[in-house]
Amino acid sequence: MKITTWNINSVRLRIPLVVDFLKQHAPDVLCLQETKCRNAEFPYADFRAIGYEHFAINGQKGYHGVAIVSKHPLELLDIRDFCETGDARHVSVGLPNGGTPITIHNFYVPAGGDEPDVTINPKFAHKLGFLDEMKEWVTRERITDGRVVLVGDLNIAPLEQDVWSHKALLQTVSHTPVEVQKLGAVFDAGRWIDAMRRFVPEQEKLYTWWSYRASDWTKSDRGRRLDHVWTSQALSTELLEMNVLREARSWQRPSDHVPVTVALAV
Repeated sequence: MKITTWNINSVRLRIPLVVDFLKQHAPDVLCLQETKCRNAEFPYADFRAIGYEHFAINGQKGYHGVAIVSKHPLELLDIRDFCETGDARHVSVGLPNGGTPITIHNFYVPAGGDEPDVTINPKFAHKLGFLDEMKEWVTRERITDGRVVLVGDLNIAPLEQDVWSHKALLQTVSHTPVEVQKLGAVFDAGRWIDAMRRFVPEQEKLYTWWSYRASDWTKSDRGRRLDHVWTSQALSTELLEMNVLREARSWQRPSDHVPVTVALAV
Protein backbone atom coordinates (compact mmCIF):
# COMPACT_ATOMS: atom_id res chain seq x y z
CA MET A 1 0.00 0.00 0.00
CA LYS A 2 1.32 3.41 -0.99
CA ILE A 3 0.26 6.48 0.98
CA THR A 4 1.10 9.99 -0.22
CA THR A 5 0.93 13.21 1.77
CA TRP A 6 0.97 16.58 0.00
CA ASN A 7 0.22 20.13 1.06
CA ILE A 8 -1.37 21.18 -2.21
CA ASN A 9 -2.01 24.87 -1.38
CA SER A 10 -5.45 24.95 -3.07
CA VAL A 11 -6.71 21.70 -4.56
CA ARG A 12 -8.98 23.39 -7.09
CA LEU A 13 -6.20 25.60 -8.41
CA ARG A 14 -3.78 22.69 -8.71
CA ILE A 15 -6.10 19.81 -9.61
CA PRO A 16 -4.33 19.30 -13.00
CA LEU A 17 -1.07 18.69 -11.11
CA VAL A 18 -2.79 16.31 -8.71
CA VAL A 19 -4.39 14.32 -11.53
CA ASP A 20 -1.09 14.06 -13.41
CA PHE A 21 0.65 12.91 -10.24
CA LEU A 22 -1.98 10.25 -9.56
CA LYS A 23 -1.88 8.96 -13.12
CA GLN A 24 1.90 8.62 -13.01
CA HIS A 25 2.50 7.41 -9.45
CA ALA A 26 -0.84 5.84 -8.47
CA PRO A 27 -0.69 5.77 -4.67
CA ASP A 28 -3.50 3.87 -3.00
CA VAL A 29 -4.26 6.78 -0.68
CA LEU A 30 -3.62 10.50 -1.13
CA CYS A 31 -3.72 12.81 1.91
CA LEU A 32 -3.95 16.50 1.07
CA GLN A 33 -3.55 19.58 3.26
CA GLU A 34 -4.47 23.22 2.65
CA THR A 35 -7.22 22.26 0.25
CA LYS A 36 -8.79 25.71 0.77
CA CYS A 37 -12.35 24.81 -0.19
CA ARG A 38 -15.59 23.73 1.42
CA ASN A 39 -16.64 20.08 1.19
CA ALA A 40 -19.20 20.74 -1.54
CA GLU A 41 -16.57 22.53 -3.66
CA PHE A 42 -14.03 19.71 -3.58
CA PRO A 43 -13.25 18.45 -7.13
CA TYR A 44 -14.69 14.95 -6.64
CA ALA A 45 -15.34 14.36 -10.34
CA ASP A 46 -11.69 14.82 -11.30
CA PHE A 47 -10.69 12.10 -8.84
CA ARG A 48 -13.49 9.73 -9.74
CA ALA A 49 -12.58 9.99 -13.41
CA ILE A 50 -9.21 8.32 -12.70
CA GLY A 51 -10.40 5.68 -10.23
CA TYR A 52 -10.22 7.48 -6.89
CA GLU A 53 -13.79 7.10 -5.68
CA HIS A 54 -13.57 7.22 -1.89
CA PHE A 55 -13.27 10.43 0.14
CA ALA A 56 -13.02 11.83 3.63
CA ILE A 57 -13.12 15.62 3.56
CA ASN A 58 -12.82 18.29 6.21
CA GLY A 59 -13.02 21.52 4.25
CA GLN A 60 -13.15 25.22 4.97
CA LYS A 61 -13.78 28.24 2.76
CA GLY A 62 -10.52 29.79 1.57
CA TYR A 63 -8.31 28.44 4.35
CA HIS A 64 -6.82 25.26 5.75
CA GLY A 65 -8.70 22.06 4.88
CA VAL A 66 -7.63 18.41 4.78
CA ALA A 67 -8.77 15.55 2.60
CA ILE A 68 -8.14 11.84 2.15
CA VAL A 69 -8.77 10.35 -1.28
CA SER A 70 -8.51 6.61 -1.91
CA LYS A 71 -8.86 3.87 -4.48
CA HIS A 72 -10.22 1.68 -1.70
CA PRO A 73 -13.22 2.00 0.63
CA LEU A 74 -12.74 4.29 3.63
CA GLU A 75 -14.50 4.56 6.94
CA LEU A 76 -14.58 8.08 8.35
CA LEU A 77 -13.45 7.77 11.95
CA ASP A 78 -13.01 11.27 13.30
CA ILE A 79 -12.75 14.97 12.54
CA ARG A 80 -11.27 16.75 15.55
CA ASP A 81 -11.38 20.48 16.16
CA PHE A 82 -8.09 21.00 17.97
CA CYS A 83 -8.07 24.12 20.16
CA GLU A 84 -11.78 24.58 19.31
CA THR A 85 -11.08 27.26 16.71
CA GLY A 86 -13.29 25.81 13.99
CA ASP A 87 -10.30 25.31 11.68
CA ALA A 88 -10.30 22.28 9.36
CA ARG A 89 -6.99 20.69 10.33
CA HIS A 90 -7.64 16.99 10.95
CA VAL A 91 -9.43 14.01 9.50
CA SER A 92 -8.95 10.31 10.18
CA VAL A 93 -10.12 7.19 8.38
CA GLY A 94 -9.99 3.44 8.66
CA LEU A 95 -9.07 1.16 5.77
CA PRO A 96 -10.45 -2.38 6.16
CA ASN A 97 -7.35 -3.89 4.49
CA GLY A 98 -8.64 -7.45 4.40
CA GLY A 99 -9.49 -7.72 8.06
CA THR A 100 -6.36 -6.03 9.45
CA PRO A 101 -7.53 -2.41 9.50
CA ILE A 102 -5.20 0.55 9.21
CA THR A 103 -6.01 3.96 10.66
CA ILE A 104 -4.73 7.08 8.90
CA HIS A 105 -4.66 10.51 10.56
CA ASN A 106 -4.16 13.50 8.25
CA PHE A 107 -3.01 16.75 9.92
CA TYR A 108 -2.36 20.34 9.01
CA VAL A 109 -0.64 21.90 12.03
CA PRO A 110 -0.84 25.73 12.23
CA ALA A 111 2.10 27.52 10.61
CA GLY A 112 2.52 29.87 13.56
CA GLY A 113 3.07 33.25 11.90
CA ASP A 114 6.42 35.02 11.68
CA GLU A 115 7.43 35.92 15.23
CA PRO A 116 8.31 33.09 17.65
CA ASP A 117 6.96 35.03 20.63
CA VAL A 118 3.61 34.15 22.18
CA THR A 119 3.33 37.57 23.84
CA ILE A 120 3.07 39.40 20.52
CA ASN A 121 2.02 36.66 18.09
CA PRO A 122 -1.25 34.82 18.82
CA LYS A 123 -0.64 32.54 15.82
CA PHE A 124 2.49 31.19 17.47
CA ALA A 125 0.61 30.69 20.73
CA HIS A 126 -2.06 28.79 18.78
CA LYS A 127 0.55 26.53 17.23
CA LEU A 128 2.11 25.65 20.58
CA GLY A 129 -1.32 25.03 22.10
CA PHE A 130 -2.24 22.80 19.16
CA LEU A 131 0.86 20.67 19.74
CA ASP A 132 0.14 20.41 23.45
CA GLU A 133 -3.37 19.20 22.66
CA MET A 134 -2.01 16.70 20.14
CA LYS A 135 0.23 15.22 22.81
CA GLU A 136 -2.65 14.93 25.27
CA TRP A 137 -4.85 13.34 22.59
CA VAL A 138 -2.23 10.75 21.61
CA THR A 139 -1.72 9.82 25.25
CA ARG A 140 -5.35 9.88 26.42
CA GLU A 141 -6.81 7.99 23.48
CA ARG A 142 -3.89 5.60 22.99
CA ILE A 143 -3.77 6.64 19.36
CA THR A 144 -0.85 4.38 18.42
CA ASP A 145 -2.47 1.16 19.59
CA GLY A 146 -2.75 -0.95 16.45
CA ARG A 147 -1.76 -0.22 12.85
CA VAL A 148 -1.69 3.57 12.58
CA VAL A 149 -0.21 6.10 10.16
CA LEU A 150 -0.05 9.84 10.87
CA VAL A 151 0.78 12.10 7.94
CA GLY A 152 0.61 15.73 7.05
CA ASP A 153 2.10 19.17 7.02
CA LEU A 154 3.22 19.40 10.65
CA ASN A 155 4.91 22.75 9.91
CA ILE A 156 8.00 21.90 11.97
CA ALA A 157 11.42 20.77 10.80
CA PRO A 158 12.63 18.99 13.95
CA LEU A 159 16.14 17.81 13.11
CA GLU A 160 19.24 19.85 12.34
CA GLN A 161 19.44 18.31 8.87
CA ASP A 162 15.76 19.03 8.21
CA VAL A 163 16.69 22.65 7.40
CA TRP A 164 19.27 24.26 5.14
CA SER A 165 21.00 25.89 8.13
CA HIS A 166 20.31 24.86 11.72
CA LYS A 167 22.16 27.88 13.14
CA ALA A 168 20.51 30.44 10.85
CA LEU A 169 16.98 29.15 11.53
CA LEU A 170 17.02 28.68 15.29
CA GLN A 171 14.88 31.81 15.70
CA THR A 172 12.72 31.12 12.65
CA VAL A 173 9.22 29.73 13.15
CA SER A 174 9.20 26.04 12.20
CA HIS A 175 12.65 25.28 13.69
CA THR A 176 12.70 27.03 17.06
CA PRO A 177 13.66 24.92 20.08
CA VAL A 178 10.22 25.23 21.70
CA GLU A 179 8.45 23.95 18.58
CA VAL A 180 10.91 21.10 18.18
CA GLN A 181 10.48 20.17 21.84
CA LYS A 182 6.69 20.15 21.64
CA LEU A 183 6.59 18.13 18.42
CA GLY A 184 9.05 15.73 20.03
CA ALA A 185 6.65 15.34 22.94
CA VAL A 186 3.86 14.35 20.51
CA PHE A 187 6.24 11.89 18.86
CA ASP A 188 7.41 10.36 22.14
CA ALA A 189 3.86 10.11 23.51
CA GLY A 190 3.01 7.64 20.77
CA ARG A 191 6.41 5.98 20.41
CA TRP A 192 6.00 6.84 16.74
CA ILE A 193 8.39 5.79 13.98
CA ASP A 194 9.67 8.55 11.69
CA ALA A 195 9.08 6.69 8.43
CA MET A 196 11.00 9.17 6.30
CA ARG A 197 14.13 8.99 8.44
CA ARG A 198 13.92 5.20 8.35
CA PHE A 199 15.19 5.54 4.76
CA VAL A 200 17.27 8.74 4.96
CA PRO A 201 19.76 8.86 7.87
CA GLU A 202 19.45 11.78 10.28
CA GLN A 203 22.86 13.15 9.26
CA GLU A 204 21.66 13.69 5.67
CA LYS A 205 19.68 16.71 4.45
CA LEU A 206 16.00 16.05 3.76
CA TYR A 207 13.51 18.71 2.63
CA THR A 208 9.87 18.76 1.49
CA TRP A 209 9.27 22.54 1.22
CA TRP A 210 11.00 25.41 -0.56
CA SER A 211 9.81 29.01 -0.23
CA TYR A 212 8.13 30.86 -3.08
CA ARG A 213 10.37 33.80 -2.18
CA ALA A 214 13.49 32.18 -3.65
CA SER A 215 14.19 33.44 -7.16
CA ASP A 216 15.83 30.10 -8.00
CA TRP A 217 14.88 27.47 -5.44
CA THR A 218 17.08 24.80 -7.04
CA LYS A 219 20.19 26.97 -6.86
CA SER A 220 19.68 28.20 -3.29
CA ASP A 221 18.17 24.90 -2.07
CA ARG A 222 17.07 26.52 1.19
CA GLY A 223 14.53 23.89 2.10
CA ARG A 224 12.87 22.52 5.21
CA ARG A 225 11.24 19.18 6.04
CA LEU A 226 7.80 20.33 7.12
CA ASP A 227 5.87 17.29 5.86
CA HIS A 228 6.02 14.04 7.79
CA VAL A 229 4.94 10.41 7.85
CA TRP A 230 4.84 8.63 11.19
CA THR A 231 3.75 5.05 11.87
CA SER A 232 2.92 3.12 15.00
CA GLN A 233 5.25 0.41 16.26
CA ALA A 234 2.86 -2.21 14.87
CA LEU A 235 3.87 -1.15 11.35
CA SER A 236 7.62 -0.95 12.05
CA THR A 237 8.43 -4.05 9.99
CA GLU A 238 6.05 -3.14 7.15
CA LEU A 239 7.90 -0.07 5.82
CA LEU A 240 9.25 -0.78 2.35
CA GLU A 241 10.29 2.51 0.73
CA MET A 242 9.91 6.28 0.80
CA ASN A 243 10.07 8.92 -1.89
CA VAL A 244 10.16 12.71 -1.81
CA LEU A 245 9.17 13.92 -5.28
CA ARG A 246 11.53 16.89 -5.33
CA GLU A 247 10.95 17.62 -9.02
CA ALA A 248 7.33 18.55 -8.29
CA ARG A 249 8.57 21.88 -6.93
CA SER A 250 9.51 22.83 -10.52
CA TRP A 251 6.15 22.02 -12.06
CA GLN A 252 4.10 24.84 -13.56
CA ARG A 253 2.35 26.82 -10.81
CA PRO A 254 3.42 24.32 -8.11
CA SER A 255 2.72 24.12 -4.43
CA ASP A 256 5.67 25.12 -2.27
CA HIS A 257 5.47 21.60 -0.80
CA VAL A 258 6.15 18.37 -2.73
CA PRO A 259 4.50 14.94 -2.44
CA VAL A 260 5.96 12.43 0.02
CA THR A 261 5.06 8.76 -0.51
CA VAL A 262 5.63 5.79 1.78
CA ALA A 263 5.04 2.17 0.79
CA LEU A 264 3.89 -0.41 3.35
CA ALA A 265 3.87 -4.19 2.95
CA VAL A 266 0.22 -4.56 3.93
